[in-house]
Amino acid sequence: MTLKVLAIDDSRTIRELLRQVMEAAGFHFSAASDGVEGVARYAEVRPDVVITDINMPNLDGYGVISAIRQGSIDSTVPILVLTTESGDVLKARARAAGATGWIVKPFDDVSLINVVRRVTGRAG
Repeated sequence: MTLKVLAIDDSRTIRELLRQVMEAAGFHFSAASDGVEGVARYAEVRPDVVITDINMPNLDGYGVISAIRQGSIDSTVPILVLTTESGDVLKARARAAGATGWIVKPFDDVSLINVVRRVTGRAG
């Protein structure tokens, strides 16, 4: 079964970079341009992993994490935060909301693929 990735980021460039990396790894890729769209797409896509930015319009990444964790559709899916932010307070807030991991932009393609595989139990 193909691993399904949902990326939520307001940057078209980042969404396209993620699309290229994820599809090259053989993953099914879906994207959303803000948190509100991302939460709606989550219900449609039923991804194996979510990659979300923090700073977005309409609903930030913390809101996305909370909505997924408090929702009725697979509330335990791994959620990776991909952002330019690296402060410990922000990381702690993301962890408290239910994030699985934190990756700082710019990302390394191979490392990101490895993390996605690891958090979804599909390493190897």
